[in-house]
Amino acid sequence: MQRAHEALLEAIFAERDRIMSRRGFLAGGGKLAAAGALAAAGLPTIERVAALAQGTPIPFTSDVEVLNYALTLEHLEYAFYRDGIGKFNFGTGPFKDNIGTYLMAIRDDEKAHVDGLTKAIQGLGGAPVAEAKYDFGYGTDEEKFLATAQALENTGVSAYDGAGQYISSQALLTVAGQIVAVEARHASYLNLLNGTLPFPAPFETPATEAEVLKIVAPFIAGTGTPTA
Repeated sequence: MQRAHEALLEAIFAERDRIMSRRGFLAGGGKLAAAGALAAAGLPTIERVAALAQGTPIPFTSDVEVLNYALTLEHLEYAFYRDGIGKFNFGTGPFKDNIGTYLMAIRDDEKAHVDGLTKAIQGLGGAPVAEAKYDFGYGTDEEKFLATAQALENTGVSAYDGAGQYISSQALLTVAGQIVAVEARHASYLNLLNGTLPFPAPFETPATEAEVLKIVAPFIAGTGTPTA
């Protein structure tokens, strides 16, 4: 079972790479088109997104930028659960728990994160990014939905760890720590559910904005109403 789920995750990441290549995200005019969609979805400028797509590290310059980066990811995660949970009958988990009930709890956590980050950005005088249009690609495949959920949650943890260094406010850093701790619990549950180790390493590996972008970019289809 574990080997099957690991193979599925590898296939998902391979598909992301294929999509990135197909869309021409890293070269030519396709890069600007994709950058424009991602900028509209929450990253500050087309130039920034295009640079990140080529792996160029660009430090955040304000707490608002960091929070909007986090909000972009939280929008994505919340929409994933909100629009997908009702399409499947998940049954029970490894401890005879109701998987659907637990996923709804994760969904509610993500909504709370969206609301909290939105208020924090507004409190700093910033403009919160809006939810984008998404295409997660799971269709009617329950196993792929759960594997994608696992990938998103683990990516979220690494993203928070990577961006935390740019937060100047101690109060906001505490809030980010509170959020990433919950995201890590989500990731642990999804790891277990998918047959992988809930705590795969003693130290989390932080992810740069460019690394996170490579993972989530294929899910962002533009602005508008999200789709499954």
